[in-house]
Amino acid sequence: MANEMTVPLLPCRSIDEIGAFYEMLGFTRIYYQIRPNPYISVKREDFQLGFFGMPDFKPEDSYGTCLVIVPDTGSLFEAFAEGMRARHGKLLVSGIPRMTRPRKRKNADNHSGFTVIDPGGNWIRIMASKASAEQPELTKLAKSLRSAVVMGDSHGNDSQAVRILDAALRRDEEAASPVDLVEALAYRAELAARLDDSAGVREFVAQALEVPLTDAERATLATTLAGLQDLSS
Repeated sequence: MANEMTVPLLPCRSIDEIGAFYEMLGFTRIYYQIRPNPYISVKREDFQLGFFGMPDFKPEDSYGTCLVIVPDTGSLFEAFAEGMRARHGKLLVSGIPRMTRPRKRKNADNHSGFTVIDPGGNWIRIMASKASAEQPELTKLAKSLRSAVVMGDSHGNDSQAVRILDAALRRDEEAASPVDLVEALAYRAELAARLDDSAGVREFVAQALEVPLTDAERATLATTLAGLQDLSS
């Protein structure tokens, strides 16, 4: 049999809250009911999700998750980010809801991925269908950043990601390329935001913005630099 379609059904506290969130990301409500049980379904092209309401549900305790395979994580992320910035004036990077930036996943064969954590606390894990092209040998700092991303973005263990990245920055910062250094400092600033460390956010954003960059490096880091502006907002 071919042409099957799977639609995840995930919990949330309020179907109205979850509907507004996904409409912000460009989804359309295709089904809505309050009785006998609260339920909403949203869709964006072939990307469909369903949610059932539980008024006493605690999003911070959610185990809800699903994996969505897409051809291009970058373009979908930018579309989601545009909607989020239009509504909130910035990308939401901490708390619930929030969204991570696309990063290559060491634990997923070099596939790029990002995660939407919605108001129900559900982790919508969006992964590229193909791995990124092979790159030159990674620097020590870049390798440590990949390990930190696994802990922070895949497992949600932000404290362990901080420990990995802080040790790497102390050890390898001077030998790192400007691009790798900015990427590491930007992720460290994002981790600080997730951990409610406002002083750390300011410190690491400032350090990242002080790294001298060529025009070509600045172009390579365009998405990362935009993320720093979100953190400064």
